Amino acid sequence: MSWQTYVDDHLMVDLEGGGHLSAAAILGFDGSVWAQSSAFPKFKPEEITNIMKDFDEPGFLAPTGLFLGGIKYMVIQGEPGAVIRGKKGSGGITIKKTGQALIFGIYEEPVTPGQCNMVVEKIGDYLVDQGY
Repeated sequence: MSWQTYVDDHLMVDLEGGGHLSAAAILGFDGSVWAQSSAFPKFKPEEITNIMKDFDEPGFLAPTGLFLGGIKYMVIQGEPGAVIRGKKGSGGITIKKTGQALIFGIYEEPVTPGQCNMVVEKIGDYLVDQGY
């Protein structure tokens, strides 16, 4: 299965209760794009560097916020070293770290944080089980 198929068929899907993520991507730790949805923001390399640093040093992004594509998200409770969650207005972001990749999900209302978390973390857990 191609990486784009994971984005198209497993992340950008119709969610239980309606709606779908507004954007999603799978990136390498170096910021290389493995696959992304058409609406995934153009990001700066240092934004990915800072996200990786927060996985290595949980809490690193808390004082400044998480930035992706120049958009600032307030960092909220995640799972240290495994999941970073951010909130911006009625939307937000979930990032799951696997052994080799970062799985991104971005959402807006009516999608809830829980729906985004479930979709992103489910595919992330699956990829971990597959050795990625």
